[in-house]
Amino acid sequence: MGTAISLDLADDLPAGRLHELAEETFAWLREVDARFSTYRADSELRRFDRGEVLLSEASPDLRAVLARCADLWGDTDGFFDAYATGALDPSGYVKGWAAQVASDRLLAAGAPNHCVNAGGDVRVRGLSAGGRPWRIGVRHPWDETSTCLVLTGTDLAIATSGVYERGHHVLDPRRGAPATGLRSVTVVGADLGVADAYATAAVAMGVAGIGWLDRLAGHEHAIVTDDARLLHSTRLPTHPTLPTAP
Repeated sequence: MGTAISLDLADDLPAGRLHELAEETFAWLREVDARFSTYRADSELRRFDRGEVLLSEASPDLRAVLARCADLWGDTDGFFDAYATGALDPSGYVKGWAAQVASDRLLAAGAPNHCVNAGGDVRVRGLSAGGRPWRIGVRHPWDETSTCLVLTGTDLAIATSGVYERGHHVLDPRRGAPATGLRSVTVVGADLGVADAYATAAVAMGVAGIGWLDRLAGHEHAIVTDDARLLHSTRLPTHPTLPTAP
């Protein structure tokens, strides 16, 4: 999926079992990459987009992702759009969804204390190896060596969409042009795929995304604007520091 993925298993299980759980998790994520990669010409997603695979022939996972993306398009008034670039690209949902499924599988397999981090989209459950709630740093949008806030919890899905690595690459689907105004958006909820899509949609909205997130039920958020303001919902479990623009 074009990103680094890390896994922290914090349960007191035999080393062999932990290794097995890790292998199963990464095997699932490799399967997702093979199916949904926008970089691989032979991925099912690319073959479907070229018309080589019909919807009736698609895998259950692809059909489920397409249906969820359609729902999210409606939920976000069209600002989460898997076709925003013209080609089919559900990456703004798939990465979070894949990590969420990985976390759900670990929970079902008897590993309730873990952290799955897919390129900054993070699903934590239970406690860390030290027996304390997980602490998740959100990258400072102008300094890759530091954080602008730290979230703490035992059951959190945390997704961040930002423009600090690739520039203003998120398109406003209504204008067909890169969205500006928000440098980083973090959304916290119960489902990482949904949080990922909502963070992407808010960036696409630009400054209007601030009010939209304030009205979004069941989710907390933090925003860093292009002019270095840090805004966050009052119930966000965090200790923020004001980011400074260069």
